[in-house]
Amino acid sequence: MKSPFLTTSHGVLFAGDCIEVLNRLKSETIDTIFADPPFNLGKDYKNGFNDKVAKSEYMEWCRIWIKECCRVLKPGGAFFLYATPELAVQFAPIMGEQLDFRHWIALTMKGTFPRGNKLYPAHYALLYYTRGKPRVFNKIRLPIETCRHCRKEIKDYGGHRDKMNPEGVNLADFWTDTSPNRHKKFKVRPGVNELKLVIPERAVLISTDPGDLVFDPFGGGGSTFQAAEKHQRNWMGTELYDCAHIQNRIEENFALSAAQEPQFDFESLFNNETNKNQILRRGEREGVQVGSGTHLS
Repeated sequence: MKSPFLTTSHGVLFAGDCIEVLNRLKSETIDTIFADPPFNLGKDYKNGFNDKVAKSEYMEWCRIWIKECCRVLKPGGAFFLYATPELAVQFAPIMGEQLDFRHWIALTMKGTFPRGNKLYPAHYALLYYTRGKPRVFNKIRLPIETCRHCRKEIKDYGGHRDKMNPEGVNLADFWTDTSPNRHKKFKVRPGVNELKLVIPERAVLISTDPGDLVFDPFGGGGSTFQAAEKHQRNWMGTELYDCAHIQNRIEENFALSAAQEPQFDFESLFNNETNKNQILRRGEREGVQVGSGTHLS
């Protein structure tokens, strides 16, 4: 395994296959995992990745990385997996073999389009599982929703408004502010829709405390790592193609952290047979040239 592509005072990013890194991690080492995998829908990620293989091959690959993610999760740790509803119903039984179901969080996805003789698809799923009783569960409160035109509160609280918590309403399992970033000024990778920061950020805030360790096997645009840096969580991630975009995102938002060596002992996470000095030595920050479909090898 190559040296990290990027290190910060809080995190380390590997330019490579997530399964290769997962295989080298000790069991029960990660506090929270957030995963947004490719969905095998033929999506163009503008990087040469082949997002359309045989369904059986795709699901075999997913079973491998999902089970490895379950293995490295600490007792009480949390695993959040973002997926289409069709994939979520197939991923959930795999997660349920080792973990306990907490929530199917529905995320509104405005701007999708109808496909054939089906209902209008308006949400994606964020599966939330834990290894036993959650070690950390922080309640998140949201400001009371108001009309963007008249600024009045949208919901009628039945005469009990004065009894509500002044910090806002409890976060529910239905999120209405999660449509993907489509405007180019909000994108890290040109021409590719990305998750809003709020999605991994809420997962991190719900399930971790400062100093805990977050892992993302599909770095993508780097939103999980930005959330971790923002809230003083340690992080580890892998990404096959777009590490340079993640590096730019981190260095633009957290220049001081990006200039420092990791303060967390990442070496202790790896099995003894791994050459730790090679893995965690700060080397030249260059990507890995990988052929399309390597995710599935």
